[in-house]
Amino acid sequence: MRIGIDVGGTNTDAVLLDGRRVRAWRKAPTTADVSHGIIDAITDVLGQAQALPGDIDCVMIGTTQFTNAIVERRHLLNVGIIRIALPATRGLRPLVDWPADIKAAVHGETYLIAGGYQYDGRVNSALDVEALKEAARDIKRRGLTSVAVTALFSPVNQKMESIAEEILRDIVPEVRVTLSHEIGRIGLLERENAAVMNASLADLSTSIVSSFRRALRDLGITAPFYISQNDGTLMSAEFVEKYPVLTFASGPTNSMRGAAYLSHLSDALVADIGGTTTDVGMLIHGFPRESSVTVDIGGVRTNFRMPDVLAIGLGGGSLVLQGEKLAIGPQSVGYRIRDKALVFGGDTLTATDIAVAAGYADIGDRARVAHLSSKMVNEAIDLIHHKVAEGVDRMKTSQREAPLILVGGGAILINRPIPGTSKLIVPDFASVANAIGAAIAQVGGEIDRVFSYAKTGREAALAEARAVARQAAVAAGAAPETVQILESEEIPLAYVPGGAVRVRVRAAGDLAIAKRPPSPTTGTVASSG
Repeated sequence: MRIGIDVGGTNTDAVLLDGRRVRAWRKAPTTADVSHGIIDAITDVLGQAQALPGDIDCVMIGTTQFTNAIVERRHLLNVGIIRIALPATRGLRPLVDWPADIKAAVHGETYLIAGGYQYDGRVNSALDVEALKEAARDIKRRGLTSVAVTALFSPVNQKMESIAEEILRDIVPEVRVTLSHEIGRIGLLERENAAVMNASLADLSTSIVSSFRRALRDLGITAPFYISQNDGTLMSAEFVEKYPVLTFASGPTNSMRGAAYLSHLSDALVADIGGTTTDVGMLIHGFPRESSVTVDIGGVRTNFRMPDVLAIGLGGGSLVLQGEKLAIGPQSVGYRIRDKALVFGGDTLTATDIAVAAGYADIGDRARVAHLSSKMVNEAIDLIHHKVAEGVDRMKTSQREAPLILVGGGAILINRPIPGTSKLIVPDFASVANAIGAAIAQVGGEIDRVFSYAKTGREAALAEARAVARQAAVAAGAAPETVQILESEEIPLAYVPGGAVRVRVRAAGDLAIAKRPPSPTTGTVASSG
């Protein structure tokens, strides 16, 4: 059995899966102390299923803690930024387009060093080792504990970044080092941005992962635990401590993966309707379609793996404002909906109240919204459905109709057909699809590299890329026999000689879980209080 948990800003959801069957689930407000919320969630689902901690094979956790830290500009470290690219890139320094507040929060010192490669791995300029050593000594003098290293075309050739790490660890043994080629793709500024953001989260990642470990230890769960990342696959706890930035979009990704699992559809539209926003995305082969453009995180451009998701200011807690023109959202009561919404005895008209007044949601006290005029209710319903239809239309890449899967606690808002979709599907356990997505997540591997087809040949280059992607998935913990190629992309680089083609291949497989002996007895787990 496995447990999936999604720790969101509003709710902490948990599910217990036995094979493909949902044995127990829980949805409750997120607590200020994340570890206490996890303990309560796991205790609850184990109790429902009459299971013991020893019955659990693994725990999968999705979290928005790191995203929130960047968006809110809190718990961030000052970072030493080393760019190995001179004489190129001198005109655009690191953090050139960052918002002033987050730039002030993370900028320790910048070091521009000669070095870097060309698109095909050839040396662009020799590495200035002495300048690197002086930079390391200055980092030590300044007391910086986290460093981001970015070299020109390092995804093609990682050697100079690796040399920089060795020098840094030799001179500043306690320093945490983020190498850009391990996070971002080709594209210097966006990759550098991702590396700096990751380095700024070094302390927080240790703290959050330690709190997860402590929560599981207090429950007596000795099974390994994993954390879900942006593309719907898993990372080990140790990997997350080193690369927290890779969790940024795991929330909507988990919801989409859960939607695919619950609906048994691998290609469909998904609308995850929460308390404040609706995330609309597209499933392709059971995984979210990846964004093909740079992604903005807290005002900073990045280019690591992120799902192509459109966020709409519509949720169950969205405010319904009656004025000259009816408006719904983007303001929301969020997690306070059970205190604020009319149907729960509050004084604020929300989208949930509209659904109850219309008669297609049976929660709270309907008598508290009986005074709402049918004209206003119908107008609000039209507006809610129009917002979702507009989001669906923006996410589609063709006129062909596709099924729409509704998940999240706010799925009760939709009751009519949505233009451009073939059918609406609200699967069982839709409200905890995010936790289910975490529980069934696979392990992935990826390669993003420029090959010279004139030198290597297309078939040989593609075979090498697929092999590297498979190996990366297995190294991350996938069972070798389950690994499949999910996506393969070739982009000719017309401005580069030698038949250069950018090749990106993504693979994923099921987590290799060691068989655990069943517990000798079964019973209810007592609440931890």
